[in-house]
Amino acid sequence: MKFIVSSTELLSHLQSISRVINSKNSLPILDNFLLHLNGNTLTMTASDIETTLITSMEVESGEGNGKVAVSSRLLLDTLREFSEQPLTFTINDSNLAMVISSANGTYNFIGQNGDEYPRMPQLQDDAKLLTLSVSQLSSGISKTLFCTADDELRPVMNGIYFDISADKLTLVATDAHKLVRYKTVHTSSSIQEEDEAVSFILPKKPANMLKNILPKESGEVQIHFDKKNAHFKLANYTMICRQIEGRFPNYSAVIPNSNPYKIIIDRITLMNAMKRVSVFSNQGSNLVKLAINENQINISAQDIDFSISAEETISCQFEGEPIRIGFKSPFLIEILGNINAGDIILELSDASRAGLILPFENETNEEILMLLMPMLLND
Repeated sequence: MKFIVSSTELLSHLQSISRVINSKNSLPILDNFLLHLNGNTLTMTASDIETTLITSMEVESGEGNGKVAVSSRLLLDTLREFSEQPLTFTINDSNLAMVISSANGTYNFIGQNGDEYPRMPQLQDDAKLLTLSVSQLSSGISKTLFCTADDELRPVMNGIYFDISADKLTLVATDAHKLVRYKTVHTSSSIQEEDEAVSFILPKKPANMLKNILPKESGEVQIHFDKKNAHFKLANYTMICRQIEGRFPNYSAVIPNSNPYKIIIDRITLMNAMKRVSVFSNQGSNLVKLAINENQINISAQDIDFSISAEETISCQFEGEPIRIGFKSPFLIEILGNINAGDIILELSDASRAGLILPFENETNEEILMLLMPMLLND
């Protein structure tokens, strides 16, 4: 088979799927891209068994149909060194010898039999379907992914929980210290009003892949899923991944409902003050204390071992009894960095219960809630 293709366009597609490939694979063939030519359509696949990413593009001209597996490292390293130009790929179907021809030279590869590449898992007949806009899924994943855990003992915490009902989609991630809940509406789903809500847990690696791919896409994404696998179908990409098996914690139970203290504050002002003051916190605990009085917050930290301390007072909107609470500063800074709103609402009940951080105004079709567990104050 033979095809002519733009060097930069091919490189762009291969780079976007190459992140799936592990540095060490259980099967040697997974070190390769699978190239499949069908007419003038070239389909490229990368996989690590758990996650598979597929993309396709139109070639300038194609002769013959077939598939071949090619070393990902060799192909990427070669393509990176080309300026924009047409490249001719010629593959000998009998011995899989592969020649790339440019205006100035030829480059010889040996491919592997494409039929040895692992087959994609098929979904069960009872698979569910969910359709929503690419922008909403992109926003939901980017605002929850930072909250996923790296917990070998509780693997269900290492992904994003998709909680799907007939009229809305809720994405949740937690690492037991902080939690994000992102609600949005979907375009359509195969779940009926009378059905129970269905759910699955998307692992961190495929979630990262989607986070990188979705901003380049437009339109809608179709999500097919059964009890083991999930298929994400976009205009230019298809991702197939194995779900994390297990029961996700009851996230609703940890979100406090009655919070008498409601503080409105400028997000950037609070985040920058936290960054400055946290430099002076104890390196082991990273404790920063917030003392909230009428229309002001006093932020303080100290490290007794090094005799250093800092405090800063910023204005806010708050009326009521004073309250003091402590937070681990990197967690609070990370949460503030993942909210887009200008002003935020900090909801508290007491110094020992979780604090809620909400945007003062949500984006269209979004509702975001972030939760942070406090640290005990000894004084």
